Amino acid sequence: MSISSATRSATTALFPWPARPSRRGVSLALVLCAQLMIVLDLTVVNIALPLIQHGLGFSPASLSWVLNAYALTFGGLLLFGGRLGDIYGRRKVFMAGLAIFTLASLAGGLATSAPMLLAARAVQGVGGAIASPAVLALIVSSFPEGRERTRALGIFTAVVMGGASLGLVLGGMITEWVSWRWVLFINVPIGAAVIAAAPRFLAETARQPGRFDVAGALTSTAGMSALVYAFIRAASHGWGDPLTIAAFAAAAALLTAFLIIEARSAHPVTPLRLFADRGRSASYLIRLLLVAGMFGMFFFLTQFLQEVLGFSPLRAGVAFLPMTTALFAVSRLAPRLVPRFGPKPLMVAGLLPVVAAMAWLSQITPATTYVSGILGPMLLLGTGMGVAFVPLTMASLHGVAPQDAGAAASMVNVMQQVGGALGLAILVTVFGNATRPAAAAAAAARQVTAVSAAPPVHQIVTHGMASSFAMAAVFDAVALLLVVLVLRMRQFPQPAAAAVTD
Repeated sequence: MSISSATRSATTALFPWPARPSRRGVSLALVLCAQLMIVLDLTVVNIALPLIQHGLGFSPASLSWVLNAYALTFGGLLLFGGRLGDIYGRRKVFMAGLAIFTLASLAGGLATSAPMLLAARAVQGVGGAIASPAVLALIVSSFPEGRERTRALGIFTAVVMGGASLGLVLGGMITEWVSWRWVLFINVPIGAAVIAAAPRFLAETARQPGRFDVAGALTSTAGMSALVYAFIRAASHGWGDPLTIAAFAAAAALLTAFLIIEARSAHPVTPLRLFADRGRSASYLIRLLLVAGMFGMFFFLTQFLQEVLGFSPLRAGVAFLPMTTALFAVSRLAPRLVPRFGPKPLMVAGLLPVVAAMAWLSQITPATTYVSGILGPMLLLGTGMGVAFVPLTMASLHGVAPQDAGAAASMVNVMQQVGGALGLAILVTVFGNATRPAAAAAAAARQVTAVSAAPPVHQIVTHGMASSFAMAAVFDAVALLLVVLVLRMRQFPQPAAAAVTD
């Protein structure tokens, strides 16, 4: 069987879209709308973090859980959500996941305490993990490798990466004009509209026999949660803290159990054969490292703009527009460049400005202004990520058997969410280790002199942020080395002239 005929067969099995082009277009727009909403929630709360911290009493270290509670359950259960779609039908599971996501958004907006918000964010992640797998699986199954899939992945990348950046702008607008609570409430009418339209425009799929790997899903999610908690605990209590050590030990035990379960399971939630290809495994690790740095950049830079530079939430959101614009523009151009230059050279060309941008941000001080120290790195990040992520996504899906298309597509999202949560936890730890000695010295100085002879708070905080950006630059540099030394990718089979001239 040829690749194209196998892909068409997989398309019919995974998601039999209506044949008429107009209805097919509406169907694609519908699932991408849901995907955009799910992606937005990864970043839309970033701008609101200072107000959430003051309103619900979060500590600086625990504040990162507002992002990580969502990212961990989302990333940890994505493959399980894909399996649910296989067994019960993708439309039914898509609607159920979106309903959970929408109701959890409502609960989060109504939260009156930190634990209530974190619980709602975790349930949001569960809903997103159930609803999201159908989207990228549809793209992979509907478009054969070559020109068509390249263009489709360009659109998907624009939605995912551009949507994450757009969330910062939207979050600023909503937070300043209404309330931080509306960054969560806004999901309710959109989710309800998509759920109402789904039965009309999305065709149900046939159920496939199989079992659920509940043990694999639980041990992987619990293991990553324990690992993230250990890093965040270390940021506030040090590496020698008994609970920090216990959390690391629990993470090691749970993740080891997860690997054993997956190796023995007849229906694993994470097919380990996906990692048999060296290039694909490297592409997963590269994505994890890149997203780790990006999550940290969003987290710390939004606070720097508001807490140090004194930007309003709206102004801070608008400050990210240059990066958003560059990312949208370049990610739309990248599919045309792949046939001409090849995926690996494009990844190298994209990662070089990303490393430079993070290194530039590592030089920030309280005297840094937006124009002198923030605008340039944003433009470099938007341009670099826009170039790198399209061929990187192609590398993750290249050569995957049709029966593994859904799992491989979900694994791309898993690495993105787990990388973001784990990377942010590590960068928060770097921040805590960099600021804790200075903060302790400042407190001691005030006790002795009764006058603040210690460095100003902004100086201490900015030093910690600069250290975190330096670590993010290390993440990106390692990703670049992996591209250069490990990836061995040939030109994807497609008519180069046709792909470029269209």
